[in-house]
Amino acid sequence: MIAYFDCFSGISGDMTLGAFLHLGVPADALARALAGLPLEGFEIVEEKISDNGIGAVRAIVKTAPTRHARHLSDIEALIGRADISLNIKEKALAIFRRLGRAEAKVHGTDIEKVHFHEVGALDAIVDVVGTAFCLDYLGVERIFCSGLPLGRGFVRCAHGVLPLPAPATVELLTGCPTYGANIEAELVTPTGAAIVSALAEAFGPPPQMIISAVGYGAGSCRLPDRPNLLRILLGKACAPLLKDRVIVIETLVDDMNPEHYGLLAERLFGQGALDVALIPAQGKKGRPATLARVICPPGLKDSVCACLLENSTATGLTWQEADREKLARSQVLVETEFGPVAAKLITDPSGRQRIAPEYEACARIARQHNLPVDLVYSKVLAGRVL
Repeated sequence: MIAYFDCFSGISGDMTLGAFLHLGVPADALARALAGLPLEGFEIVEEKISDNGIGAVRAIVKTAPTRHARHLSDIEALIGRADISLNIKEKALAIFRRLGRAEAKVHGTDIEKVHFHEVGALDAIVDVVGTAFCLDYLGVERIFCSGLPLGRGFVRCAHGVLPLPAPATVELLTGCPTYGANIEAELVTPTGAAIVSALAEAFGPPPQMIISAVGYGAGSCRLPDRPNLLRILLGKACAPLLKDRVIVIETLVDDMNPEHYGLLAERLFGQGALDVALIPAQGKKGRPATLARVICPPGLKDSVCACLLENSTATGLTWQEADREKLARSQVLVETEFGPVAAKLITDPSGRQRIAPEYEACARIARQHNLPVDLVYSKVLAGRVL
């Protein structure tokens, strides 16, 4: 399972928890997991809201007021003693350690000497450990993230008044794609930046995926020009499409003997053409014509063009370079009652695989055994891949 964080309005810890609750993580299961922390005095409230007509969940972490600051070692010990799975602990620790390195660099000190104030507070610990639990609960193995919008202005915190984005946030997002949003608000918090920078394997547009669920987590304030929501897409990865560049060559022929087209196609394939299409068309003055469309690798353009002009009545042609995408495929042998038969094993974007028998191999068997070729095809489709 993969998750894509669509941060069109930024990200925070509570927005992340809200999106996961909206995706279907039961609030009581999250509460039971967080009860494994050696901490008291907190509660998660799940509030269903609508922002610009979009239904979402706001996760509110209620805690008693405190000015308690923690070192990284305090948080590591706390998570280490928690009654939660090792996988959840590792994710939560990875987030806090990345945050510790960023804070240490901002303040010019050693990571072990960093005092976590806001991000060491109880609600931040709940956000981080809760996020790690939700990822584990949903079976998320890979995380991707969009570019991140950065607001402007100032924020008051334990260190005083700081510019937005906060210095720790900027440090955490070093190497991540960001863009300016003309909004006086903290769109990306240090906790949110730590979550995605520690766990996301790539930033950019959504990966190839089959979406199975969408969750929206609400922020704590209203934004003037957009819904203040984090969107998380959950789904399965698609088999990647193979990509390459090809040359598409075309010419319109209206004065050629139709009997000669077969040899033309044969010779074009002999020159390395990937595909040859002969399409009925209407030429100038209403004449019946044939559009010859040939696809070939870029390195064979000149020889294929020469072959087309030499073996047809065409006096000119057009060509263009184009992107090509194709399904992943491999050559295989299929066990049948006729022996091994050549075929292609093709994988579609959903990961499903299918067999495509090779025509020439099936036609040869059909001739040898005096059978219809479609019967041979059916035997190959029912066979076992060797």
